[in-house]
Amino acid sequence: MPEVLKYTEQELVLLLKQRRQNAFSYLYDNYSGALYNIILAIVPDRDMASDVLQEVFVKIWRQCESYDSSKGRLFTWMMNIARNASIDMLRSKGYQKNQQNRELTENVYDSAGSTVTNTDKIGLRKVVHALKDDYKILVELSYFEGFTQDEISKMLNIPLGTVKTRLRNALLQLRELVKN
Repeated sequence: MPEVLKYTEQELVLLLKQRRQNAFSYLYDNYSGALYNIILAIVPDRDMASDVLQEVFVKIWRQCESYDSSKGRLFTWMMNIARNASIDMLRSKGYQKNQQNRELTENVYDSAGSTVTNTDKIGLRKVVHALKDDYKILVELSYFEGFTQDEISKMLNIPLGTVKTRLRNALLQLRELVKN
């Protein structure tokens, strides 16, 4: 059985800045799922979200020199690149034209009579986006994407107890936001 490599954030950043292929492969293997889910929350089309993910990793590879650990964690930096690339995709003229010329598909008819409450319709996502970044990403991954606390802990390289505490605090803060 091959040995599984684990890098600290500092080691990973150093290896990325040295343009080490194994560090980039590690980065992709460990963070692509989380970044894809962030992109998919913004870009509803899975194929386009996959294209954006590819662009994001190209940008990360090209811009890894600009990462500054004093300004935040590596994942937060990558998450912002993914978020901005997703928004850029939605604002692009090609995407706008594609949406205008899109055919009606079967699932349009399926969802027409749906009685399932979509959290976006009640504005829950807007309230979640009012949380601070540490809380927001945990709520997104846990409640909207369905990851377990243990998976989130491993994905973000945060101790499990910290994930649980931050999620509890996030829910308390959400409760206050919803009350107001």
